[in-house]
Amino acid sequence: MSSAAPILRPIIAIVGRPNVGKSTLFNRLVERRRSLVRDVPGVTRDRLYGLVSFERWHATVVDTGGFDPGAEEPLVAGVRKQILTALDEADVVVLVVDARAGVTALDSEIARILRRSDRPVVLAANKVDSAAQEPAVAELYRLGFGDPVPISAEHGRGVGELLEVLRDRAPTVVERGGPRGEATHIAVIGRPNVGKSSLVNAMVGDERVLVHEEPGTTRDTVDTPIVYDGTPYVLVDTAGIRRKGRVTEALEKLAVVMALKGLERSHVALVVLDAAEGVAAQDAHIAGYASEAGRAIVIVVNKWDLVEPGRATRAEAVAAIHERLTFVDYAPICFTSATRGEGLADLFAAVDRVAREARRRVPPNEATRVLREAIERRPLSVAGVPLAIQSASQVGVAPPTFAVRTNLPDELHFSHQRYLTNSLRRSFGFEGSPIRLAFRRAPGPRRPARRARR
Repeated sequence: MSSAAPILRPIIAIVGRPNVGKSTLFNRLVERRRSLVRDVPGVTRDRLYGLVSFERWHATVVDTGGFDPGAEEPLVAGVRKQILTALDEADVVVLVVDARAGVTALDSEIARILRRSDRPVVLAANKVDSAAQEPAVAELYRLGFGDPVPISAEHGRGVGELLEVLRDRAPTVVERGGPRGEATHIAVIGRPNVGKSSLVNAMVGDERVLVHEEPGTTRDTVDTPIVYDGTPYVLVDTAGIRRKGRVTEALEKLAVVMALKGLERSHVALVVLDAAEGVAAQDAHIAGYASEAGRAIVIVVNKWDLVEPGRATRAEAVAAIHERLTFVDYAPICFTSATRGEGLADLFAAVDRVAREARRRVPPNEATRVLREAIERRPLSVAGVPLAIQSASQVGVAPPTFAVRTNLPDELHFSHQRYLTNSLRRSFGFEGSPIRLAFRRAPGPRRPARRARR
């Protein structure tokens, strides 16, 4: 049986002393809403993984807690361990320094530790909000990492230049996987007690997941190759799959981090819900993780056998899910009973469909035609300037990603982008997959500049 990791990406670790803006830079790079990151208590203490895309370059970025190498308090010592672990797995390190504060003793100590490593280090001079503040960057040369990159993580200034440096310093990686016959990697994620372990056991056909005696204590994940109806799959075991019992706060945080790592290594995410409890707020957060990671998604309504006859129909359950999880309304919904082994055939069929759709490619002329027809049906404008689309071409798969050249790349409202995304979905399918649009400047009428006040 052949199996391969979906994509190998360089790993970028963000380190620095407390309160220099590491998490703000992480949010900026992965383009996530801050609330999504803050949904995990203590995220600045643990490593947090996300995906960064820059033109056609992709990488995994790791946020770490504030680094204090000499502190002995258990919490700070734990953060130090997290950072050293991130350094072990990183290909490139971003050392974030507060340019306005200058070089502190702690900055110098962190730099000394980083110089012992063979990892390339990029120095990010944060909180440089304007060109007038750039002279303060000169002091940072004494840290010994070459030219600092002045940025403002809060406002996005200089982040593009930082990404260019990271792309140049990172090792070249090769995409693997995708040819027919290779195994589809499936991550099973969900909140506790929705039946993830039972579902995995039903898919595997035995009790293999029960070999994990201590929930959430291992850093390494275990992949389980299976064959269903002659087709190979690999179940990616996430930290969420654990035995029942008392779960500490630290293990809950580790479970989220490990689930994100499992998503990183998967083609398809199964977001498992409890049919008897309906959609909880945490279910929406977990589905958001899968969407942000760019994974193809299948929503699994497990324990359907526990729903009393006449209490709810499948159509009513689907309507309730779409109402609560509107941002993933493109994902198919399957109903299962893991304990009875019911619904597995439909589940594997849905996995096959969304994995295939995630790798669908659309000719550039077709993508351009669909988007132009979309704005002909519903003209879009910003401040009176009509949107014009010069061209659209697909530049990536899993998730499907389109580069769109338009006269208003920076002014489009979220609702405009959603309309264009839905137009592509109606024409080409992409069932189960989020669609990414990358807007680029094209010749044409632009939004008029505001006149300076006298």
